Amino acid sequence: MYLAGRWYDLAIKPELVPRADPVREPRREPPSRLLLAPVLGIGDPRMDSRVDFVGGIRGLAELEKRVDSGAAAVAFALHATRMEQLMAVADAGKLMPPKSTWFEPKLADGLLSHVLD
Repeated sequence: MYLAGRWYDLAIKPELVPRADPVREPRREPPSRLLLAPVLGIGDPRMDSRVDFVGGIRGLAELEKRVDSGAAAVAFALHATRMEQLMAVADAGKLMPPKSTWFEPKLADGLLSHVLD
């Protein structure tokens, strides 16, 4: 978390991590359940106008710039999702949290299509 010119390393208390749910594994779950909703009153980060997503390719400097300029109050940098984490969530029939599967560079849409049987 970047706030007031400083980075903070946030950790979830082990007893608050529901181990049976692959979406809520600590490296994967954004701060929404334990921080955004109860502390900042942000219930749905997909729909709340106070939330903006910054692609990882821009780096931490972009997050710092937004907070330092006053454009944002706080910024959170999340660990990248690994393929085995994505597969565990898919195998459980769940959905990943917003922007947790963000990747760059983006493929050019419509450049190539192939039907998979």
